[in-house]
Amino acid sequence: MSWSQSSSWTTILLAPTPLAIAVTLVIAVVTPLFLHFIIYRSTSTTSLPSFLLLGPSNAGKTSLLTLFERGIPAATHTSQHPLIVEVSLPITIGATSSKYRSSNDPTLQVHKRFLLIDTPGHGKLRHYALDNLIKPQYLKGIFFVVDAANISPGSSGLKDAAEYLHDVLLILQKRATTLKTSRILSKIPVLIAANKLDLFTALPTAFVTNVLEKEITNIRLSRSKGLLDSGIAMNDGDSGDDKGWLGDGGEGSFEFSQLEEANIAVTVEGGNAVGDVVNITRWWDWIGSIL
Repeated sequence: MSWSQSSSWTTILLAPTPLAIAVTLVIAVVTPLFLHFIIYRSTSTTSLPSFLLLGPSNAGKTSLLTLFERGIPAATHTSQHPLIVEVSLPITIGATSSKYRSSNDPTLQVHKRFLLIDTPGHGKLRHYALDNLIKPQYLKGIFFVVDAANISPGSSGLKDAAEYLHDVLLILQKRATTLKTSRILSKIPVLIAANKLDLFTALPTAFVTNVLEKEITNIRLSRSKGLLDSGIAMNDGDSGDDKGWLGDGGEGSFEFSQLEEANIAVTVEGGNAVGDVVNITRWWDWIGSIL
């Protein structure tokens, strides 16, 4: 049977018959819906940028999470497991990637969405956070929350926060030096969020930076002495990064600026996620500068 014959299936489909029109309409309607619901939605859900929320227990991480998600602080309890929520930047905060987008662009809000991953701060549960650092997916930045009212010089709170921060920065440093060719892992900025600045006993932001750097200096010195006592010399053929010394190799005072060589930008900003007057504007601005 030739295709030109009236009974040919090609003739039936191409001719202006009710069947041909119906088939055409079905294809025209179903194809866009398939692309939107199956392909677009699955891709956009899995590719949202994420921020990791770290810090010692009782620093205010979960309070900050609920504030970011709901816009109002809520009563919280000590976290035992990671918690992931989807968050959008406030209308007043713009994403850097959307700087040149029109306010009428329908995709504008998509570029302001991100995932916030809260992790337990207890020492025995920090493996959840460290696993996210070792095997990150779409990780754009790290929030390290400290209680600015609980890190006075010589306190156990300062030692706990500094040791945790030291380990986090050391992992990032090792990743940066061993995965230099990776575009996704090349740069993960860190924000040290000095929380609870509304309290009378809270340290100012500049002082928070100072006490953390000094405590990390002590931690680095103590750990380097432990390696030396075990017979590992600092001037061996390996670099300090391979041995686990943070910053410039374990000697002298530590400063966050030393991590810039590993493409790690550390910023310290103050605020408070609970209280009569909540203030997290600087933290929102930091997120917007990265998205």
